[in-house]
Amino acid sequence: MNTLTRTHAFRAARRVLLPALAVALIAGCGAFGSGSGGDITLRLVAADYGDSEETSTAHFWDDVVHRFEEANPGIKVQIDLQTWNDIDKRVASLVAGGHPPDLVQTGGFADQVAADRLYPATDVLSIDTQAGMIDAFARAGQVLGSQYGIPFVASTRVFFYNRTIFEKAGIDRPPTTWDELKRDAELIRSKVPGVTPYALPLGPEEAQAESMIWTMGGGGALADNAGNYTVDSPQNQATFAWLRTNLVARHLTYADPATTDRKTAFNDFAAGKVAMLNGHPGLISKATAARIDYGTAAVPRRDASVKPASFGVADWIMAFKANGHRSEIKKFLGFLYRTDNQLAFDEQYNLLPVTQDTRAEMTGSGKHKDLTEFLNALPTANFYPYGDPSWDKVSGLVKQQIGGAVKSDGAGALTALQTAAAAEAGRSR
Repeated sequence: MNTLTRTHAFRAARRVLLPALAVALIAGCGAFGSGSGGDITLRLVAADYGDSEETSTAHFWDDVVHRFEEANPGIKVQIDLQTWNDIDKRVASLVAGGHPPDLVQTGGFADQVAADRLYPATDVLSIDTQAGMIDAFARAGQVLGSQYGIPFVASTRVFFYNRTIFEKAGIDRPPTTWDELKRDAELIRSKVPGVTPYALPLGPEEAQAESMIWTMGGGGALADNAGNYTVDSPQNQATFAWLRTNLVARHLTYADPATTDRKTAFNDFAAGKVAMLNGHPGLISKATAARIDYGTAAVPRRDASVKPASFGVADWIMAFKANGHRSEIKKFLGFLYRTDNQLAFDEQYNLLPVTQDTRAEMTGSGKHKDLTEFLNALPTANFYPYGDPSWDKVSGLVKQQIGGAVKSDGAGALTALQTAAAAEAGRSR
């Protein structure tokens, strides 16, 4: 499974056995089945976002395909639904067996671009569909200036805080800068015993996300616009030095962030044991179910000199060219990206839109006030280097090593990680 996919908001809920309904949609053991008569059959391998038969993504695809086929006689769509653990293996098996799919919906695309298997997005999206994409997400789907990854769903991260704890500590608003965050954390430590002021999860589950949020807040990044890794840039060195000195050494976060995973941080927030952390939309339902009086805000940055930016992640659709079904793929994607279809999927799984019309609908309908901060963050979202074939392995290195940069002896950790990342990039290019 692609490492980027594992970082997405709802990975834990997806890693389950395929529900019975989904199993029924999966083609046998080898290639997909054939269409009937003279119909063209599009084969789509898709990931299941549900964790039970009731919540399976099979229901969404069944509805979309049924309506598309009614409107487009002569084109059939066959869905091969897979768990997130199995989807990449399934695609690799189909390609190796000489039966490549027409479409894949999963967490990454760079490896397929490197193998020259995909249509450029301009070949399979109408002008209207392309124009309707949120620019930040369309750009994130590019490799060397050409878009191949077609964003399907999105998520952003915002700052969560416990209002009850803030009130006990005498804090009347969320912090906007790091100095304010430190001040608030010290107040919480002194006035609300037993609470971790800020959760800094730099353990191997998703350290790359938390570290990217902090590097952006310090005016840095894990990679530059040209795709070169910048893990040990002066800005990043200063960011992790600040974390070591102002949060870890002062005991305002976990004793060992390098072994603390996001799941632990989220569970502690829902248990009222953490006052502040960065989170995705999935934390809303968790906090609500636990009756936590929470608030959300933009992620604090070093100071006002740092340009506001948000962290975004996306799952993608890619179109394979081996079967020559470009025009049929274009028709199906045009239907799939209609606002009603996108809205149905986003609302079902509490995810964020990748199209401007769907974002406008979710922002203006009044039904998604709990997502306001997340929706506001979409246009300025920054992403992992999705288009770099080395990112999957570099992400794994970041997960395992970057937590060491906040240890007392961690001054050289970023430089060591930069060396390893650059070497991996050199092997992939």
